[in-house]
Amino acid sequence: MQKKNNSIERKQYLKRKTITKVSIFLTQITIVILFIALWEILANKGIIDSFITSQPSRMLKTFMNLSQNGLLKHLGVTCYETIVGFLSGAILGVIIAIILWWSKFLSKVAEPFLVVLNSLPKIALGPVIIIWVGAGTSAIIVMALAISLIVTILEILNGFLNTEEEKIKMARTFNASKFQILTKIVIPANISTFINSLKVNIGLSLVGVISGEFLVSKAGLRIFNSIWRASIPTRLSYGKRCNTFISCSNYV
Repeated sequence: MQKKNNSIERKQYLKRKTITKVSIFLTQITIVILFIALWEILANKGIIDSFITSQPSRMLKTFMNLSQNGLLKHLGVTCYETIVGFLSGAILGVIIAIILWWSKFLSKVAEPFLVVLNSLPKIALGPVIIIWVGAGTSAIIVMALAISLIVTILEILNGFLNTEEEKIKMARTFNASKFQILTKIVIPANISTFINSLKVNIGLSLVGVISGEFLVSKAGLRIFNSIWRASIPTRLSYGKRCNTFISCSNYV
C-alpha cells in the first residue's frame, strides 16, 4: 500500500511538473505572438513610424528577397565563425579554470591579470588582433575567443572554488586524490555553472564575430549592414531624417 501511494504521488508530481513546463513554453510563445501582432498593427495604423522601427511583414519580405541573394551563404559564414569561436572559448576556458583550481599558487598569481584582461575593451583590440593573426576568418575567430574566454575562466573557476568544502573534506578523509575530487565532486557540482556559462558565451561569441566582420570580413551578416547604409539616401526623401540616419550609420 505504501509503495502504491508513493507511486501515485510521484505520478502526480511528474504531471504537475510537465504541466508547469508546458505552461511556461506556451506563455513565452504567446508573448512573442502578441508582441509581433501589436507591432504590425501599430505600424499599419501609423502610430509608430515603420521606416524607423520597420514592421514584421516588411521584414519577412526583405528576408525572402535576401534569401535569393546570398543571405544563407553569409548566415552560414557567421554561424561557422561563431560556433568555432564559442567552442574554442568554452574548451580553453574550462581547461584553464581546471589548471587554476588545481594550483592555488597559479590561481593567486593569475587573478589580477584575469581581472585586467576582463576589463579591457576587446573590440578596440581588433586592429591589433588583425596585425597578429592576419586579416581573415582567423582574426574574426580570435576576436570571438578573446571576448568569451576570460568570462568563461572566471565563471567556471568561481564555481569550482565555491564547491561545498564539506564534501571535499569528507572525500579527503577517505584518501581521495585531487583528480578524484575534481571528477567526482567538483565537476558534477558545477554542471549548472557550465550550462550558464555556455548560455552567456554564445551571445558574447556572436558579438565578437560581428565586430570582427566589421573590420576584415568580405562575407557574413555585416555585409547587409553595408547594403542598408548604402540604401539610406535613396530610401529617404526629406532632409533632416536623411542627415540624422547617415550620421547615425557613420557613427556605427
